[in-house]
Amino acid sequence: MRVEIHGHRGARGLWPENTLPGLSRTMELGVHALEFDVALTADRRLVLTHDLTVSAVTSADRRPLRQGDPLFPYVGKPINVLSLAQLRTLDVGVRLPRHLDDPFALTQVAMPETRMPTLGAVLGLVNAYEAENVRLHVELKSDPTRPELTADPEMFTELVVEELDRHGRLTNAAVLSFDWRVITHAARLAPAARRFALIELDTLHWHEGGLGDDIPAAAREAGATTLSPEHVMVDEKLMSQAAAADLDVAVWTVNDQALAGRMLDLGVAGIVTDYPDRMRELWRERGHELPEGVRPLRPVSV
Repeated sequence: MRVEIHGHRGARGLWPENTLPGLSRTMELGVHALEFDVALTADRRLVLTHDLTVSAVTSADRRPLRQGDPLFPYVGKPINVLSLAQLRTLDVGVRLPRHLDDPFALTQVAMPETRMPTLGAVLGLVNAYEAENVRLHVELKSDPTRPELTADPEMFTELVVEELDRHGRLTNAAVLSFDWRVITHAARLAPAARRFALIELDTLHWHEGGLGDDIPAAAREAGATTLSPEHVMVDEKLMSQAAAADLDVAVWTVNDQALAGRMLDLGVAGIVTDYPDRMRELWRERGHELPEGVRPLRPVSV
């Protein structure tokens, strides 16, 4: 069985997350799958962001879109009350950690004056690279407990599926979400695309009526083709249940090589990581197939 390296938010440990330059360098490094997050703006544009409010860690205000804009500053505001133009004034290329021991601030290369991209821009970038061997993992950020911040899941899923199809990427993409309503809608709209049911201990209460003792079976019932759990949830019982449900398991977020080794020994099919460079070293040691990096679009100095 092929085991895969999935770059988390691009490669958050190495470059600014959910950005065009970060995604570019991750593809050039070499991953089997490129994961990133999308949310919907006030003007119904799909943008890359992990948070449903503008994060003070990954975003910095530079100027208002226009003088006297009542929504400025934009940091801390909900994504769904801001337009694409307002969000594009932010600098998302420098990490501004809340704590001195933020591990990503220590390893991430800053790329100042980077702008928040749209999903369409990312898909255009991937097509420019002709990165046919890189699968795109699009996580739809949706929180059923906070409807005021969250787009209608059916409409949101439809917009993402339409954009992937418009760029010819639907058959080599996966739809991911902690909100399994998205997974169910994606199964109906894009049955040929992979669908990752994300799960973690902190959001188990999102699932009305509970999931019972067999989470993989519940994910399968929701329309998932892959279960993607937080690593603390992965054990022999879960792996056995996933096999019975005919689901692969892609575990997140694993940055330690020893932990990754234990996950591989349990039989996971994919490791989601902020440091794909570390996983590539582990793959070499274990003799797993390494993903090839794509050829850079820009000149590289020697």
